[in-house]
Amino acid sequence: MCFGFLGLQFGLGLQNANVSRIFQTLGANVNDIPALWIAAPLTGLIVQPIVGHYSDRTWNRLGRRRPYFLAGAVFASLALLWMPNASALWIAAGLLWILDASINVSMEPFRALVGDQLPTRQGPAGFAMQSFFIGAGAVVASIAPWVLAHFGVANVAADGGIPDTVKYAFYVGGAVLLGAVLWTMLTTREYPPAQLRSFADAVPERPAVDVSRARQPGLFLLLAGAVVLFAIRHFALEKEVYLLAGGLIVFGLLLTWLSRTGSRGMLREIVGDLYGMPESMRRLAGVQLFSWFALFAMWIYATSGVTQTMYGTGDTSSAAYNEGANWVGVLFGAYNGFGALAAVVIPLMVRRWGLRTSHVVNLCLGGAGLLSFLYIRDPRWLLASMVGVGFAWASILSLPYALLSDHLPTAKMGVYMGIFNFFIVIPQVLAASILGMLLRLCFHNQPIWALGIGGASLLMAAVCTLYVPKPASRHPAH
Repeated sequence: MCFGFLGLQFGLGLQNANVSRIFQTLGANVNDIPALWIAAPLTGLIVQPIVGHYSDRTWNRLGRRRPYFLAGAVFASLALLWMPNASALWIAAGLLWILDASINVSMEPFRALVGDQLPTRQGPAGFAMQSFFIGAGAVVASIAPWVLAHFGVANVAADGGIPDTVKYAFYVGGAVLLGAVLWTMLTTREYPPAQLRSFADAVPERPAVDVSRARQPGLFLLLAGAVVLFAIRHFALEKEVYLLAGGLIVFGLLLTWLSRTGSRGMLREIVGDLYGMPESMRRLAGVQLFSWFALFAMWIYATSGVTQTMYGTGDTSSAAYNEGANWVGVLFGAYNGFGALAAVVIPLMVRRWGLRTSHVVNLCLGGAGLLSFLYIRDPRWLLASMVGVGFAWASILSLPYALLSDHLPTAKMGVYMGIFNFFIVIPQVLAASILGMLLRLCFHNQPIWALGIGGASLLMAAVCTLYVPKPASRHPAH
């Protein structure tokens, strides 16, 4: 049931470790990389709740969630095959959009599948198993260029283009992603919706929420967007901050419009579910906001931070830069490897300490790991930092979902898992909007400090976790 995540994370691992490198190689300025990356989280913001909404209502001979696995895997594999051959920066940015949209089409139903299939007491183990396969897939994906270079594959392109190490890694990734997802499709079954609703631990559907009450939050978001626009003009802030202003205004307009119309439809239902989300989900929002802000800071600034600080170069055509970029891939593989090991340990932690305390401990380990980047100058020692990051990564991918799924209605597991993705996307939009400005204003444009900010953000996520309600103790019958 979880094996397909190995393939999905193989694709994401290649994306996270190499896309900044591809962008820089194609001529992107390091300060523009956050804006180019924003395609990925924005895609998830749009795609996941829509896929969740429709997968909750799907039942055919392929099942409920599996049709979406297949469609996403096919398009993601094609994007992986094309991306390292992109001839221009705008093509690479567009392919990142397609790749992330396709992975999101597959990933959201995978989350919902675990919530569908497993009883409450097995939820933490199920989501931890997803973390294990995520770690295993990302380890191989992240270190693939480094391994290929050690086998003699060219790591510097003669014409300054994408090296063969990166190209071949992406080709293998396309095959692995499609194959792993097909394996899950062919070897699992799903419970019909009626049977799911009949289980003893099924959470009943909540009454529909009247979205006319969303008018006041909508007007507030419109005002906040206008204030941000004024601040951009008045203080000459970076253009990336327009992303934040635009997001506030668009969502504010959406809420205001839906509060005034009496029409029914997918969009109104999704916003109603968002507005009427369970209390535990509201509390977990803060945890996710700080957690994913930290992860996004690491993904987009690790390559430039490590190569500039520890290898002394920002020249993407130099051997030193490409050596450092490959080492970042090894580090990303390391934290995913430690995350896979942590996925084995986390169920034992949960059994002893409970969900909340276990997540707090793991987030603190991750915060310490990212903060250590500010002090380490020998890049080999960064492997030790990745131990803490790996435990935090495995925990972020499993325990918030275990805390959440116990409170979600069975009939809307998909849409709520998609809505929960908002609190993954919003911090990434925020990071893309303000990290460049923070580095310029406070840290002399030194990208290594983005990792320090990420470490502090993980510690804040740990504090927020203490305010999440403990999950109900129920004993399922299936």
